[in-house]
Amino acid sequence: MILWRHIPILLRLRMELGGVFCTMLLTFLFQSCSAYTDLYTSIGQMTDLLYTEKDLVTSLMDYIQAEENKLKQVKKWAERLDMLTTTATQDPEGFVGHPVNAFKLMKRLNTEWGTLESLVLQDMSNAFISNLTVQRKYFPGDEDQIGAAKALMRLQDTYQLDSNTISTGNLPGVRYKNAMTVDDCYELGKIAYTDADYYHTELWMSQAIKQLEQGEESTVDKATLLDYISYCVYQQGELERALELTKELIKLDPEHQRAKSNRIYFEKQLEKQRGETVREGEARRKEEADARRANDPIPEKKKYEGLCRGEGIKLHFLAQHANNLLPAAVPRSLCLFTALLLVMKRIPAARIHPATSLLMQSNIKTSWTGLGKLARVYSRRQKRLFCRYYDNHRHPRYLLGPVRQEDEWDRPYIVRYHDIISHSEIERVKELAKPRLQRATISNPITGVLETAQYRISKSAWLTYEHPVVATINQRIEDLTGLDMNTAEELQVANYGVGGQYEPHFDFGRKDEPDAFKELGTGNRIATWLFYMSDVAAGGATVFPDVGAVVWPKKGTAVFWYNLFPSGEGDYSTRHAACPVLVGNKWVSNKWIHERGQEFRRRCSLGEEDRGLSPPIPRSLGVINPTHFRL
Repeated sequence: MILWRHIPILLRLRMELGGVFCTMLLTFLFQSCSAYTDLYTSIGQMTDLLYTEKDLVTSLMDYIQAEENKLKQVKKWAERLDMLTTTATQDPEGFVGHPVNAFKLMKRLNTEWGTLESLVLQDMSNAFISNLTVQRKYFPGDEDQIGAAKALMRLQDTYQLDSNTISTGNLPGVRYKNAMTVDDCYELGKIAYTDADYYHTELWMSQAIKQLEQGEESTVDKATLLDYISYCVYQQGELERALELTKELIKLDPEHQRAKSNRIYFEKQLEKQRGETVREGEARRKEEADARRANDPIPEKKKYEGLCRGEGIKLHFLAQHANNLLPAAVPRSLCLFTALLLVMKRIPAARIHPATSLLMQSNIKTSWTGLGKLARVYSRRQKRLFCRYYDNHRHPRYLLGPVRQEDEWDRPYIVRYHDIISHSEIERVKELAKPRLQRATISNPITGVLETAQYRISKSAWLTYEHPVVATINQRIEDLTGLDMNTAEELQVANYGVGGQYEPHFDFGRKDEPDAFKELGTGNRIATWLFYMSDVAAGGATVFPDVGAVVWPKKGTAVFWYNLFPSGEGDYSTRHAACPVLVGNKWVSNKWIHERGQEFRRRCSLGEEDRGLSPPIPRSLGVINPTHFRL
């Protein structure tokens, strides 16, 4: 793969050697780079931009050095002539009376000043400008800048981060902290404003003011920021506060025409509101409240974002850590769930897992009897979750070297395989996928046309059996699942971008999508296998909002679940999402396995009792204690 960082080398080669060959090579390179669009949707491709910028900085430093060398020569010339002319003008006749001085004066004015003029007029920027001109064609565009800005605001909402936390760069898992300037905050606010997103506009313009007041220098003044904030506050229904902000703006800039007009308008609107009858006021407030509720995120989105923050219940965590958390004073007859609620108020916060912390923070208003019933349900469910060494019914490839399998969830049944793909395999898959990465698309449910969407921010590539590593991986999936890969889709590799995510969706085709996979002729997607090919510093979990399951990325592992019941009915509890990546680079690859070819591998059952049951737990070499191997 030819990367952008190679462009300057080839450009210099062309300048030095010329010829048709280099021209053809550059043309080929530029055509191959034209596929690099939507750069913000793939962190993997964005890394090439760092090499591009590094080369531009090197080119710029070379230009500066050339200019400094030129100025050094000019300065040396000027200093020498300054001393000479100072001496000569003290006794002009005596100085010129010397024949050597007279000759050198003629020579300087006739020849050397012309040479100096050529030196001063020499343009040292040609190489830098040529390099910049070539590479500018492959710079991110407005869409990328806007996409990255919206990603920051999406992360802000999903992970409930205040503007100052983002602006100062104090994010969890950060290795290379970088702060935002006033201009950065202002630009973010303007992008939100253009989108009529007055909530985020206010947040980021206010953050810009905060940094200005802390002494940071900027070309943006406070009056400009207040102009935006006052209007956004008005649009959010806070009329009195909008008026106060407008008055503050007029104090800073008494000649601000829009502010003076707005003050008059706001005062009239407030006077009108004060004149309303009580009934009219109540009706207006009810109408405004209804409008706000209509614009509120749907409940699923709230659940999804809560799970992304780690506000979920991990069933086997409760079992694994209960003995460490329960003091001897708590009766064993008291259920696990109730005991945790009692104990968590008596242990340091640092010892509490985020998933468990939710139980303490949740405002559960119920009786001890109700808690006991709920705890018994979770206790029964967690007893179904185990870790095991797994050989898939004594499969020859895993008889002597079984894999480590962990139950992540019971309904739907989700299992994780540990150390199932090696680092070298991961790097080879990424190497094969990078040149083919394209913006991930979704199928329009109405038109069926593939299109991009803001709720899926990633780039993906499809890998066939052309390389041995892909064939090996596909065979491994078949060996462990017992399902036929001949009718499965190609291995899809995905790399998420800035705030990369994929909001809640189903992998299988629903009843209202009868033609979802008709062109493949392989039936519905019966199961999903998902490899995690990188660790993620913060965010990036796979969540199942309907059941509260959260699966965190861990490099080298894979998760597997069935999308369909044995009856062929879709399991709607498998609706899942990829949470936004807060910090880090998330690489995954997945295999969608289809119905055809599985008739004798996963037998169909038409009984009504099979419609709501999870697949049975596979046979293994025996259940073992989770502490027997490190997860």
